[in-house]
Amino acid sequence: MTSIPGAGRDRLPSLTGLRFWAALLVVLYHLSRQVGTVPGLSETVWYGRSGVTFFFVLSGVVLAWTYDGARVPARVFLWRRFARIWPLLAVSVGLSVAVWTVMDRAVSLRAVAATLLLVNAWFPDPVMSVGGNPAAWSLSDEAWFYLTFPALLAVPAGRRARVGAWTAAAVVGAALVLWPALSGLPPATRNWALDYLPLTRFLQFVLGVVAGLALKRGWRPPVSLPVAAALVIGWHLLLIPWSNAVPDALWYSPYNASQWLSAPLFAALICAAARADLDGRRTGLGGAWMIRLGHWSFAWYLVHEIVIRVAVFHWGKPAPGSDTPVFWAGVLVVSLALAAVAYHCVEHPAERWLRRRGPAARPLPGPGAEPAPSRAVRRRDKAVDPTP
Repeated sequence: MTSIPGAGRDRLPSLTGLRFWAALLVVLYHLSRQVGTVPGLSETVWYGRSGVTFFFVLSGVVLAWTYDGARVPARVFLWRRFARIWPLLAVSVGLSVAVWTVMDRAVSLRAVAATLLLVNAWFPDPVMSVGGNPAAWSLSDEAWFYLTFPALLAVPAGRRARVGAWTAAAVVGAALVLWPALSGLPPATRNWALDYLPLTRFLQFVLGVVAGLALKRGWRPPVSLPVAAALVIGWHLLLIPWSNAVPDALWYSPYNASQWLSAPLFAALICAAARADLDGRRTGLGGAWMIRLGHWSFAWYLVHEIVIRVAVFHWGKPAPGSDTPVFWAGVLVVSLALAAVAYHCVEHPAERWLRRRGPAARPLPGPGAEPAPSRAVRRRDKAVDPTP
């Protein structure tokens, strides 16, 4: 039977809750590096940029779970993704540029244009990454994933369990090879190629797609949700002594490793949470407030660095000690409140408005194809959204 995207969105609430924790990891990473450290906590989240890897894997899992078998035309899929990410991106870029201007910082119009066109991550120039909204580089990668996803889903072999297992192993192996293979590049170029370039990050998305297709066919991950969560936490704790021993400038430091080697662990966590939901088990991630925070996570991801920038510009960095946790708390509260407003006033209404004016979500004709989904189903068609 052909599934209709959106019909099963409430079956995977834990993935929405996980989005909040991944976004929090990124926020705490930026607070530690841009504001000041909090003993104990900052060491744990020092490589919290790995939360972006989580979202890349999650994108693959959720999109494969949602659209496999739905026979939705590519133009409909791409319009939905545009409606989902671009309005808030544009607003956040405008806000970011306004803040840069108040701070009397030069703004590259070329970088702003590249950000709005979702191509900024393809340029090795660091100015292109920060000229609009620094956090928006990951959406350039996501845009590439969206463009290639219909072709990935059209490959029949991807639905075979053995092919999926070999593909997952090949993707993980490629990551292990790429990391040292690019070690001879200058540090700035190497970091761009490993951290920003959509072609290399695509491996993490493909891993997610393979995992999502396997889940759709009843695959059960080999570890439970508590074990998968412990593995992710343990991995970040392992990075602490590694960081103390190896400077970030060296290719074998945990800076790149934290983002590349974490993908299989995040895939296990996502799949374990999804399987728990499908089995009807409580996870603590699918409550009303966790769902709400998960919905706000994309906006939080896009605005939190802007709030940090404003706070540091206005008050300066806090003195080491008790002032830093207070500063952190203020930024967390203000940025999350701003994210809630952005979600309810910009992101959600703009997405609904654009979807109503986009191409109709009619399944492609084919064996077993169902009639076009009802308006009620189309309104629910957000699945467990993979964006941050």
